[in-house]
Amino acid sequence: MSEITKRIRVYGIVQGVGFRPTVSRHATANGIRGNVCNKGPYVEIYAQGAVEQVDGFLKDLEERPPKRAAILKINMEEVPAEEAPQFSDFDIIESEKTKGEIFVSPDIAICDECKEELYDPKNRRYLHPFINCTCCGPRLTILDALPYDRERTSMKEFPMCPDCAKEYYDPETRRYDAQPVCCNDCGPEVYLIGRSERGRDAITYTRQVIHDGGIVAIKGIGGFHLCCDATNEEAVSRLRTLKCRPAKPFAIMAKDETVVKRECIVTPEQEAILTGHQKPILLLDRRSKEHRKESQPQSENISETRLAPSVAPGNPKVGVMLPYAPVQLLIFQYDDGIEMPDLLVMTSGNTSGAPICRDDEEAVAELSHLCDAILSHDRKIRIRADDTVMDFYKNEPYMIRRSRGYAPLPFMTSVDWKGQVLAVGGELKNTFCIGVDSRFYPSPYVGDLEDLRTVKALQETIHRFRTLLEVEPQVVVCDLHPKYNSTVVAEKLGYPMLQVQHHYAHVLSCMTENDCQEPVIGVSFDGTGYGTDGTIWGGEILLADYQDFTRFGSITPFLQIGGDASAKEGWRIAVSMIYGYTKDREKAWEIIEKLGLCSEQESKVQFTMADRKINAVMSTSAGRLFDAVSAILGIRRQSSFEGEASTALQFAAEAFEQKQTSDLSERHNIRQELIFESEEHCILNTEALVQQIVEAKLQGADSGALAYLFHRTLAEQIVAACKAAREHSGRAKVALSGGVFQNRLLLRLTEEGLEQEGFEVLRHHMIPPNDGGIAIGQAAYGLYYLQNVKKEI
Repeated sequence: MSEITKRIRVYGIVQGVGFRPTVSRHATANGIRGNVCNKGPYVEIYAQGAVEQVDGFLKDLEERPPKRAAILKINMEEVPAEEAPQFSDFDIIESEKTKGEIFVSPDIAICDECKEELYDPKNRRYLHPFINCTCCGPRLTILDALPYDRERTSMKEFPMCPDCAKEYYDPETRRYDAQPVCCNDCGPEVYLIGRSERGRDAITYTRQVIHDGGIVAIKGIGGFHLCCDATNEEAVSRLRTLKCRPAKPFAIMAKDETVVKRECIVTPEQEAILTGHQKPILLLDRRSKEHRKESQPQSENISETRLAPSVAPGNPKVGVMLPYAPVQLLIFQYDDGIEMPDLLVMTSGNTSGAPICRDDEEAVAELSHLCDAILSHDRKIRIRADDTVMDFYKNEPYMIRRSRGYAPLPFMTSVDWKGQVLAVGGELKNTFCIGVDSRFYPSPYVGDLEDLRTVKALQETIHRFRTLLEVEPQVVVCDLHPKYNSTVVAEKLGYPMLQVQHHYAHVLSCMTENDCQEPVIGVSFDGTGYGTDGTIWGGEILLADYQDFTRFGSITPFLQIGGDASAKEGWRIAVSMIYGYTKDREKAWEIIEKLGLCSEQESKVQFTMADRKINAVMSTSAGRLFDAVSAILGIRRQSSFEGEASTALQFAAEAFEQKQTSDLSERHNIRQELIFESEEHCILNTEALVQQIVEAKLQGADSGALAYLFHRTLAEQIVAACKAAREHSGRAKVALSGGVFQNRLLLRLTEEGLEQEGFEVLRHHMIPPNDGGIAIGQAAYGLYYLQNVKKEI
C-alpha cells in the first residue's frame, strides 16, 4: 500500500483550545503516524499514512475541530517521499516559537462540563472558583507572551499539584495542556480585601452582603464588577447614588437562561449567543404584561417582572448576560443555605470615566466608597477586558462594545496589503487596533480618554499588544483633532504619524469589516468630530475610498453653543436652532417659553453667546440634532449620560410606530424639500425639519408621532442625499456608520429606503458603529498608505 506524508499548517485560534490533543485523537482514529507542534502563529502537523487514511484525518480535522477553535485557514503540501521522515507513531511535541501570523484566543466562558463538576460534591474541584479546562477559562487576560504555555501566563505563580499535573500532561484528559488548570489545592484563592475571610468564608460573606441588600465589588476574569441584588430597588437606587449614575442602565447577570426568558423576549438566535462560550451582555427587549400572558398564562413566575425599576429606568430594553466565570456561578448558588436572588446587577467596577479596575490597589482606591465589601483573588489580570455589549438588528448580532470573549480575534480582508500599523482609535469609547498585512486585531474596550487613568491604561495595553503580536509599527494612525488625548498618546510613541478625519475613519471601518475595496458613498452620523475646516462635523455624506474622501454633503449647519455643556444639555442646541431660523429674539423666546426649554434669563445668555460667537462653533453634529429634537418634544431636556436624550427619542418613536395599525394620517406628514444645494455641497434640510416639528408640537401634535416622523424624514433626507451622490459620482454602494446608527429605527428606515432605490448597503455587524469601531478604519488607512502612498514618495 503506497503511503503519503503531508505537512499541514493550521492558522487561527489554535492555542489554548485543546487543538493538539484533538489532532492526536483524530490521528489515532485514522491510523496516522507523524506529529503535531504548536509553532506560535500556527499549529504544524505531519500526517503520514495511506491516502485514504490521510484523507479521513483531514476530513476529521476540518469537520470536528476543538469546540473553541477558530480555524481561519489551512495550508497543505505533500512532502516528497525521499524527503519525508519515517514516523513510527503519532506524537505531540513541545511548542516552538516561529515568526508569522499570530492569533491570540479571547477569554472563554465556563463550559458545561466544568459547570457540572463545579457542583458535583464527589469531584475534587467541587465549588472551585477557578475551575477550567481546554475548552474554557481565561486566555488573553492572563497572557504574558506567546506561545500560549503556562510559564508565559500569570498562572506560572501557581505550581500544579501532582493530580493537576497528571491531567495537564495526559493527552487523554479534558485538561491536557490547559494552561490555567488548577484545583482547590494548588490554584488561586478568593479573599476579602481588608477582612480575614478567605476561600469558602469569603464567598459566603459576599453572598450574605448581597442577600442583605449590600453592594460588593467582585474580581472576575477581566476586571472588577460592582454587584448587588437586581430585584432590590433600595439596593439598586443606593448603587446609583453612590456611583453618581442617575439614569444610565445597569447591566444585569441572570442565574440561567430561564430567568432571562422570564424577563425578556429571547429569539433562538439570541439564545445561541446568550448561552454560548462568549457570553456578552445582550440588549434584549423586556417582556410586557401582554407578552407574559401570551407566552405562559398558566405560569406564575412569568406574570410579572422581578427586576427593580431603577435597573434601566424608562428603557424598553435591558442588558443581560449569564455567568461566565466560576466565581459568578458560586455567587448565585453555594452550599451555605443563603437564599440568593436570581438577578444581580453586574456593572463595570470603575469610577465614572476611569477604566475597569483590575487589581487590589485600584479597587481599594476607586471602589471602596462604592461598596460594602471587595471580593478579590490572587490571579493577576494582565490585560483589562470589560464585558462585550451586543444588540441585535434583523435578528443578527449588532455589536455595541467589542471586548471580552471577542477581542483580539482578528478581521481578515482579501486585499494583499503588507506592513504593520498601530491605530490608537478615538477619544471616547476608545479601542485601538493593530494592523498586520491584511489582518486587523481590535483591542478590548479601553474607555473614555478624558480621564488620565484611562490614558495610562491605553498606553499599557498598547505595549502589551505590541509584545504579544510582535509588532513594530511603521506608522501610527490617530484622529485629526489636535487636542485629543489619543493624539497625544500617538505622538509620544515616537513613530511616523498619520492623522485621519473622524467620520472618514468611521466609513473606512464599515468598508473594512465588509471587506469592501470599491469606492462608496459613506453616511457617517455621530456626535462630534473635528472637521477639516476646523468646525464640528457629525452628520456627513462622504465620497470615500481607502486613499481619500470628499465631503459631498451634511445636515444643515447650526451654531453649537456652550462647549462641553451642549453635549449634555440638548435644550441649548434647541434654543440655538430656534434662534437660528427665527433670527429674532422675541419670536424665539415666545417659542422657547411655550416649549418650556429654559428660563428667559438662560435664553438671553444663549442669544448673546450666539450673536457674539462666544464659546460657539458651527456644527453639523447629528447627535446634537437628536438631542435638540428630544428637548423640543419634551422627552429629555438634558442628558445625565451620553445618548440619553437621543435614545429616549428613539424609544418614543418606536413605541408610537408599534401602536400604529395604519399609515400615519396626512395631517402629521412633514412637507419640505428633503435636500438642497449650497455653494459648497449638498445639504440635508434638517433646519426646516426642526422648524416644522416645533410648529407641529406647538399645535398640540403627539410627541411620539413627531419623534417617529423625525426619524422617518431624516432617513428620507439621507436617501435623497445618497441619490444625489450617486448621480454625481456613479457610486451605488452606501456604507452606514457612526454612533447614531446604533439607533435601530433610523438604521432600518435608512437601509430599507436605500435598498428600495437600488443601492447596495453596507452596515456594521461585529465592529461597533460608534467610536469603538473607528480604530479598524484608521488601521486600514495606514496599511493602504504603506502599500500605495509611501511607495510613491
